[in-house]
Amino acid sequence: MQIKSKYKIARRLGPSVFEKTQTQKYAARASRKKEPRGMSGMTDFGKALLEKQRARFTYLINERQFKRYAENANAESKKKPEESLFEKLETRLDNTVYRMGLASTRLAARQMVNHGHILVNGRRVSIPSAKAEVNDIIAIAARSRGSKLFAGLVEKAKEYKQPEWVTFDIAKFEGKVLSTPKLTPTELAFDIAAILDFYKR
Repeated sequence: MQIKSKYKIARRLGPSVFEKTQTQKYAARASRKKEPRGMSGMTDFGKALLEKQRARFTYLINERQFKRYAENANAESKKKPEESLFEKLETRLDNTVYRMGLASTRLAARQMVNHGHILVNGRRVSIPSAKAEVNDIIAIAARSRGSKLFAGLVEKAKEYKQPEWVTFDIAKFEGKVLSTPKLTPTELAFDIAAILDFYKR
């Protein structure tokens, strides 16, 4: 999924969709701009569409793949659709690498996976959308540890706190998926229920 202008997208969808627009510099720049056209008086459909776009750009997923996630979540019978969709998004391999603290952005995490720097249970996996399962061991390939992509990782690891469902041991250059991620709607940058309703139309 290619992104041409993060600042234009963040202005339309909100700064939380990209890590690099969650800064004071961006906030100051955005405060000097007028509200984008059409934001006031938006219909319910328009609001749901906006939430869907926020989620898509947050996780860097194209429409076809995101639609499949949402439709499968709506068809889920063993758990709530909201929990199912959240789990599908969070347990993507690129996002899991990001959550472990190996990359400062999801885009950088995706590049790590694409370029073969990441191992899952000892095997190289280069598909960002691959699902990370509970008890999976995710590691940086030995030949990649000296790459500039991982420069300063030891220092960063001292300050970064992973979410409860993953861990990473910088001494071993490997981490583990401890459990499935738990949904906390108030912590999301988008309305997950509105998104699921959008795909029921």
